[in-house]
Amino acid sequence: MFVPLFFCALFFCPVLFIIWFLSGAPDPNIPEQGPTAPPPGWLDTIHGYQDHKEGEHESPLYPPPSTHQPQREHDKNTSVPNVRVHTVSEAVAREALIKFAESKWKYSSKPARELTFTDLKPITVYRYRLETFTETRTSAWHFEPYNGQQVDGPQYGPSPPPWDIPVMIPQQFADVAAKARVPHSSVVKRCHQCDGRGRTRCQNCGGHGRRICGLCHGRGRRDHGRCFTCQGRVPGYVLLVKAQASGYAAVVKAARICCISSSSLEPFKYLQRGLFFAGGTHMSDYIPDRQHDFPNEKFKTVKGDPFFINEGQLVYPIKGFPDQEICDISAKLINEHINNYSSTSRIVSQRQVIELVPMTDAHYSYSGRDYNFYVYGMENEVYAAHYPTACSIL
Repeated sequence: MFVPLFFCALFFCPVLFIIWFLSGAPDPNIPEQGPTAPPPGWLDTIHGYQDHKEGEHESPLYPPPSTHQPQREHDKNTSVPNVRVHTVSEAVAREALIKFAESKWKYSSKPARELTFTDLKPITVYRYRLETFTETRTSAWHFEPYNGQQVDGPQYGPSPPPWDIPVMIPQQFADVAAKARVPHSSVVKRCHQCDGRGRTRCQNCGGHGRRICGLCHGRGRRDHGRCFTCQGRVPGYVLLVKAQASGYAAVVKAARICCISSSSLEPFKYLQRGLFFAGGTHMSDYIPDRQHDFPNEKFKTVKGDPFFINEGQLVYPIKGFPDQEICDISAKLINEHINNYSSTSRIVSQRQVIELVPMTDAHYSYSGRDYNFYVYGMENEVYAAHYPTACSIL
């Protein structure tokens, strides 16, 4: 009789404790956390930094004024020097094919070692690349506890427009970001999240000051004995009260600090309008597709010889280059970049590059049959649609 009662108590005591725990009311003096976004009309309006009215976009994008954009000179072009075509010797072509065959488990390197070359045809392949480095500016409110610091507010004058604030560009043609404070935009207001009380109800324990152990689910024990999690630490909280059979982790504090810093007892937040600068590179490249039996996307994985590099605040279309298709794509991409990016960003600089991508069409014979493969890129990569033999696994 005693044993069944013991097991009933062992099972039902944690359950009754859970019911008691859940029925307990949180501390009414601790408010629930308010919305993370301030209510409408809570933030002051700063001239030149009005947020978008439509949607909930908190970081509006400020298009640069026309005075901040570089001006193009009409009828200006760029000339390109002559270029020497790369050639590949039979020894280099053979070594590249051997390396290619050894990288494929089903190929044997024997044909590559014993083949006889019949012709090596160098092919001129140009790759054109245009890079446009732009600057965009957005702004958003930055919140921090008020410690009695000086408030650089509208009483010191109006805030300068977004594009009149100097921002140092750390590096061009790289993805960079920086931020600066908008002068004369600071303000001190009662915190909207805690309603000026300095703390909000703990979301982990619901304001009860304790929570059910997540591993033993309030039993106090696990498969192999007592639950040690209830007696340790929970990430983000101070030392928990030992639970043992009750299985409850009692949190010492049922509230979280909201806007009171270690050196301030004022439940206010210091607001400062922050200007965010982002620099990014927009790149477009082009290679004429003239080899019907060679996949053009293969060129994306290899390097070329950049024999022509032209950089400036604005670059101009290429004229007089032997490959007219490169001249045409240069004018097309330059116009597209200016039209696509100048409406929302400031064009800081542009760079256009022409690379010569080495390519050789190698023809050879093996065992009375004719084959060919391509050697391409500065790395001497190989593309072979057909190879003489394949190993068979019996």
